[in-house]
Amino acid sequence: MTSKIIGVGNYIPSQTITNLFFDQHHFMDESGETLKQNNATIAGKLKEITGIEERRYAEKEQVTSDMGFIAAQSAIENAGIDPETLDYIIFAHNFGDVRFGTVQSDMVPSLASRVKHLLKIKNNFCVAYDVLFGCPGWIEGMIQANAFIKSGIAKRCLVIGAEALSRVVDIHDRDSMIYADGAGAAVLELNNDDSGIKSHLSASFTLNEKEYLYFGKSYNNDHSPDIRYIKMNGRKIYEFALLNVPQAMKKCFDSSGYSINHLNKIIIHQANEKMDEAIVKRFYQLYDQPVPENIMPMVISKLGNSSVATIPSLLTMLLNNELPEHSLHKDDVVLFASVGAGMNINAFVYKF
Repeated sequence: MTSKIIGVGNYIPSQTITNLFFDQHHFMDESGETLKQNNATIAGKLKEITGIEERRYAEKEQVTSDMGFIAAQSAIENAGIDPETLDYIIFAHNFGDVRFGTVQSDMVPSLASRVKHLLKIKNNFCVAYDVLFGCPGWIEGMIQANAFIKSGIAKRCLVIGAEALSRVVDIHDRDSMIYADGAGAAVLELNNDDSGIKSHLSASFTLNEKEYLYFGKSYNNDHSPDIRYIKMNGRKIYEFALLNVPQAMKKCFDSSGYSINHLNKIIIHQANEKMDEAIVKRFYQLYDQPVPENIMPMVISKLGNSSVATIPSLLTMLLNNELPEHSLHKDDVVLFASVGAGMNINAFVYKF
């Protein structure tokens, strides 16, 4: 007995933001000094390191829960189920609903409760709650849903990952060019055949790594120090991820009982193209094997880093045959993995 994905959906905002959007931004360093490189050079270096050419932003009237609702609706329709039969709605995000032009985060009631309301679900025993777990939040929600299903607490769960990072960026920080908005969702159901989640792993590194990603003041010293924005120590995160994520992926995969030769795809959080490629390379080095061709689909070049939304959005695109070079088939074995604020790492192995 395990849990099986029976429906997926995503919401990719229509507002495309190219690197040219940042041409007139005034970028500064942590001390408030203007960066010496011009913005074209900064954008070019960003593309070289992260692979990002474009990203998507939510429409001005939208908030995170709105995007999550659209993705949830799509997943429910794809699954062909009555939403009244859902036992849990788990919404992974990090910053709540932040309306355009404001800086205040709104998380009361929970975003999951807002989606349940928008879905017009009358069943009071459909439990709605949020998960704050950094970028690995959607995977953690899937692991929790799987636990509910395997324990007999639930038979059907909806797991959403959505974020509007464009609302919490410091426009004077060049790292703001990395972030994007979007949403993805999946419906998990009790399953008795050979498909579904086979193994999973979660870890939180907090002793020395707690503030690799954090909320901090603007690099522009003229701005109020009490207004906070998403900040990261990119070098520390890169080093941490390369050291710890491949090992965690291996531990999770080995627990599944499959041979590395059975692995068909790796769906990893779309954070940084070069970093993800290095993680996967080190993962295969642990098995003394080269990286197979087309093992890791990437869409970060066009969609940017939308945090918890990257993996469920990509999964939906794969299952909808939207990526010419990649596809998923029955009996494929897929390793999902993520890393992010916490610092948290998680993964699960899934057989389609």
